[in-house]
Amino acid sequence: MASLGRMAMLLVLAGILVSASPAAEEGVLRMKSSDGGYSYNHTLAHILVEYASAVYTSDLTSLFTWTCPRCEGHTKGFEMIEIIVDVENCLQAFVGVAPDPRSIIIAFRGTQQHSVSNWIEDLFWKQLDVIYPGMPDAMVHHGFYSAYYNTTLRHEILKSIQWARKTYGTLPINVVGHSMGGALASFCALDLSVKFGSQEVELMTFGQPRVGNPAFASYFSEQVPRTIRVTHQNDVVPHLPPYYYYLGEWTYHHFAREVWLHETIEGNVVTRNETICDDSGEDPTCSRSVYGISVADHLEYYGVTLHADSRGTCQFVIGAANSAYSYIREVDGTIILSRYLQEPRALESM
Repeated sequence: MASLGRMAMLLVLAGILVSASPAAEEGVLRMKSSDGGYSYNHTLAHILVEYASAVYTSDLTSLFTWTCPRCEGHTKGFEMIEIIVDVENCLQAFVGVAPDPRSIIIAFRGTQQHSVSNWIEDLFWKQLDVIYPGMPDAMVHHGFYSAYYNTTLRHEILKSIQWARKTYGTLPINVVGHSMGGALASFCALDLSVKFGSQEVELMTFGQPRVGNPAFASYFSEQVPRTIRVTHQNDVVPHLPPYYYYLGEWTYHHFAREVWLHETIEGNVVTRNETICDDSGEDPTCSRSVYGISVADHLEYYGVTLHADSRGTCQFVIGAANSAYSYIREVDGTIILSRYLQEPRALESM
């Protein structure tokens, strides 16, 4: 019955999306593009999606030591600095240093596989309900905004970056995330771009939902020009919360630049395409050209699994004392595994 209910919800979703489909539009809201010549890198995408997958690992010891099954392939040699698990809010992120590309990696986990259908149903009805600080016309999704700015995540991530740059040098920063993790990664990348400069931060997300209105999307594109937002075939999540061009600033609106992964079939030949979309954020020839109703397409990108490796909503495992992580702390319901001694420091000074 639960499966039937979810299917019914998806059918309703498809029907409502028809009313907002490109065929019914007179145009798409355009935004200024300031990407500075930044372009999609296929090889980099294949590397970063593995970090977006690894952050779903529930065995924190194997994740910290980078020995988990998802910690192989293109990410060998990664050095973990800190893992943050907010148990109460079911959030997980890590910070570390990668050998290739030589950079600081910040990865955010998305929604658990076994709760994704309920999350999608909830996401469909979310309203723009927070004015982004300093931008009176820019409105964002309260839940995503709060999950980054009003939890322990931000404070710990900023401290880890500070330590990493002091220890490894002034490395560039790559922020990644899938699904809800993509939304959190977006707010993190914006935060870091304002702090360190737009040329220091790159963002790549996979199957992320919309997070703000057109004013926010325009501001975001100016502040974080080195952004790629990957979508896959009929993935339902990039279509949510819904976009209605006729609502102007009161609708959700994606920021650029989208890269749409999709297959075309001619006879017996299947072609895998990677379409680089325009700078509108809502290119009607990319993922918006189809009705996104697939959860399966949401859980796999570039052939890489993007969901939790345990059935529990927020389960995690920490092995016996291990010299790899020097410090384990609990702060306001958040478990923190780190490689360095934590020093109290005011967030405003970072």
